[in-house]
This record gives sequence, C-alpha cells and structure tokens, in this order.
Amino acid sequence: MTDALSLRQWVKARRHPVARLLHAGFHTLRASRLPVVPGLHAALYRARLGGLGLWQAMRRMLWDTPLFLSQTRNPPSRLYLYGGIPLILGPLRLTIGEDCRISGQVTLTARPSSREPMLVVGKNCDIGWQTTIAVGTRVVLGDNVRIAGRAFLAGYPGHPLDAEARALGLPDQDSQCGDIILEPDVWLATGVTVNAGVRIGRGTVVAAGSVVTKDLPPRVLAGGVPARVIRSLADKEPDHGP
Repeated sequence: MTDALSLRQWVKARRHPVARLLHAGFHTLRASRLPVVPGLHAALYRARLGGLGLWQAMRRMLWDTPLFLSQTRNPPSRLYLYGGIPLILGPLRLTIGEDCRISGQVTLTARPSSREPMLVVGKNCDIGWQTTIAVGTRVVLGDNVRIAGRAFLAGYPGHPLDAEARALGLPDQDSQCGDIILEPDVWLATGVTVNAGVRIGRGTVVAAGSVVTKDLPPRVLAGGVPARVIRSLADKEPDHGP
C-alpha cells in the first residue's frame, strides 16, 4: 500500500521523464472516448431519455404512488409524485387533497410524543424538492399553496432547550411545539423556514431564504430573517416573483 502511494506521488510530481510520460499517458487514457457519430449518438440519447421516462412513469403508477397513498387517510385522485416516494417518519396522520404535486425527495415527519400529529394538504398544492415538514401538533396547507425546494416547516425542534435534558436524550417539550397554518394561495419561495405557532395569511408570498417567526397578514410580500412585510399585494400588479 505504501509502495503504491509512493509511486503515485512520484508520478504526480513529474520530476523524472518517465514520470512525466506516465502522467501524460494516464490523463490521455482517462479522457479517451469513442468519436461522436452524427445522428447515431443523438438518436441514442433521445432513446435513453424516452426509456428513462417510460420507466419512471411505470414505477410512479405501479409502485411509488400506491405505496405512498397507503399511508394517507383519504387517498386523493390525481396525485402526482415525481422522483420517488416521500419519506414519512413517525405517527403522522396524513390527508391530501386532489391535484397535488409532491417531490419524492420530501420528508414528512411527526413528533413521536405528540398525540395524533396531523398534516392536512389542500387541493392543487405543490411541495418541492428537499422540503421538510415537521409536524409537532398540526400543519395545514390551504388550497393552491406553493412550497418551493428546500423549505422547512418546523413544527417541533426535536430536542429540549435544557442542555442536561438533551444529553440524556429526553424529548422536546410541548411548549416548543405548535401548529403551522398556511392559508390558501400562500407561496413559500426556495429555502423558507416557518417556525412553530405561525399562521401565514391568504395569498401571501415569502421571499427565498426567509425565516418566518411570527404570523404574517394576508396578501403581502414578506422577506428577511426574521421575515417582515415588504409591501402589500392587495392591489393587482405585474407579478415578478419574490
């Protein structure tokens, strides 16, 4: 092992003509490839995409969606899962409305020590890639809610504030948990965090990377850490996003 490592370092140093030759030969070999055949490789690429799309569609219809729906209280119609099966952790009571789209890279977790923690998702909602919804007591997403990627709805923290209690592995306290309510038409942009006990009013948009620690009123654009109201959305204006 030591001899092989020494040889590798000797070649990488390229202080000897033989080392330089070996180094050049290795990099030439590593970058070698078949020549691109016009038409042929483009057709093979399209065939690969088509095959992958067919495989993913079959897996979604025959495997991913039925398994996920077995964990819901009311299997909705026209649920679209993409990229796999969302991870469900803990004793979660899950209700989903019709026409929702959920990434397979979503995590839905329930506080183990809560009594029947509940996640209610309304109709026509999007829950994006790598979003985590941690249900302490209850999380409700109204109709037409949009949650972009890497959002975090933190309904419970998972650990107590007291250091000694954390060291003993004790659970968080009830006072650290709370409901999270997103009223209809709310849009959380990428990377938004919403703390426990927060209600976001109807039609409000929260800018990317914001941390919502207090209730937000309806129909406003909010942003920042902590999130504050930036302006009203009550008057119809051109929509340029958060």
